[in-house]
Amino acid sequence: MLSSPAVEIISECFIQPKYTPKEECRKPLQLSHWDLQLLTVHYNQKGLLFAKPPSFNTDENQMKDFLEKLKDSLSIALVHFYPLAGRLATLPQETPPTCSVYVDCANGPGAKFIRASLNLTVKDILSLIHVPKIVYSFFDHVGAINYDGHNLPLMTIQVTELIDGIFIGPSINHSLVDGTSFWHFINSWSEIFNAKKIQGMMDQPTFSTVLSRPPIHKRWIPEEYGPILSLPFSHPDEFIFRYHDEFPELKEKVFYISSDSLQKLKAKAKAECGTATISTFQALGAHVWRCITRARNLPPDETTRFCFSVDNRSRISPPLSPDYFGNSIQVLATTVTCGELMNNGLGWAARKLNELVINQTDKSAREWAESWAKVPTFGNLAKLGVGNIVQVGSSPRFNVYGSDFGLGKALAVRSGFGNKFDGKIMLFPAREGGGNIEMEVCLLPSFMTCFESDDELLQIVSEPSPMS
Repeated sequence: MLSSPAVEIISECFIQPKYTPKEECRKPLQLSHWDLQLLTVHYNQKGLLFAKPPSFNTDENQMKDFLEKLKDSLSIALVHFYPLAGRLATLPQETPPTCSVYVDCANGPGAKFIRASLNLTVKDILSLIHVPKIVYSFFDHVGAINYDGHNLPLMTIQVTELIDGIFIGPSINHSLVDGTSFWHFINSWSEIFNAKKIQGMMDQPTFSTVLSRPPIHKRWIPEEYGPILSLPFSHPDEFIFRYHDEFPELKEKVFYISSDSLQKLKAKAKAECGTATISTFQALGAHVWRCITRARNLPPDETTRFCFSVDNRSRISPPLSPDYFGNSIQVLATTVTCGELMNNGLGWAARKLNELVINQTDKSAREWAESWAKVPTFGNLAKLGVGNIVQVGSSPRFNVYGSDFGLGKALAVRSGFGNKFDGKIMLFPAREGGGNIEMEVCLLPSFMTCFESDDELLQIVSEPSPMS
């Protein structure tokens, strides 16, 4: 049923900041080590599915008014989040041969805004066992890498109208935002949209007081490197690589895990490893790592690798603000043999993850930055898709369901094509909150068949509560 309808693009336009940003906001924005390492991976694509008010189907003007208010509030949001209206630029230097990638905040195209439609229902999207591939069409920049922000907009908002739903799908250049910053922007845009009187917010002299959490754009770059990070390459072709046929067909499924199940899993991991510092994430990560390894049916002497992103905002000394707008993530990883993982139990695996987190400090973050500056390395999705990797992204701590755009609480969160491979997991808060989570898992079809029927996995997953 889902193979025949296609998303129809109705209109496209570009949205500029409502006001001309102050002069300091038009200066080049230098990117940090954390930003630059992501130049070769995909855009960040997460979106929200809402129920459409029935009146939108009977009165086209209401849908048009909604779209205009989205655009108007977006233009106001871009005054605060002005880098998202810019573009990437590269400054080459001949002696020595280096280049510097930065955000040109003065000459960007603005944010792209797409209106689209699809002749399917909310049930068609949410009721299937596996996430339908049509969801990829709810986002722009499918397959683009972040370096393409030299020619593509750094952000596109696609609004796809279903028969009884509306999907708002932002696609944002990952070299500008990590997950914390992504949802910071979405929450702020929703805050502006839902202001009682948008017109009352348009007094430019007091504009900076509008948002409850104004973003902080100055990047964290260790003092010894100065304000500009130069990459030791004479041409971008020396470090930019693209993906063509490296990505096999994947199955994606969203699993619901209750707070009660998570607490029991955490208690089990603590009891097995004898430490009280195991977190819910570490217990869940260890459990899923074991389940996926079992589903892959790997020999005991083969290695498997678990990776996850850690937020350095609170680990840097002095700490960065929670409103730091940019990337502060660093990927931590541990590698063991499959025999070790399966024979030593949940607590042993959870302790491996716990040790990575404990050892991530201001000192280790600065050492990583120093090492990266000497020998820059970049994300390679093609390599992540092989080698028995499990990698966890996103976070159930993000305020995903706090953005409603006047439509009530979203029915679901879904992600696009970007940065998916065999073994990729994303965690989101469940719709009703309360410590319950939803876990999106991407696996090769044969592995998914074994994983979703794994006895130990079935002990912790359940059906979500009905949507209210």
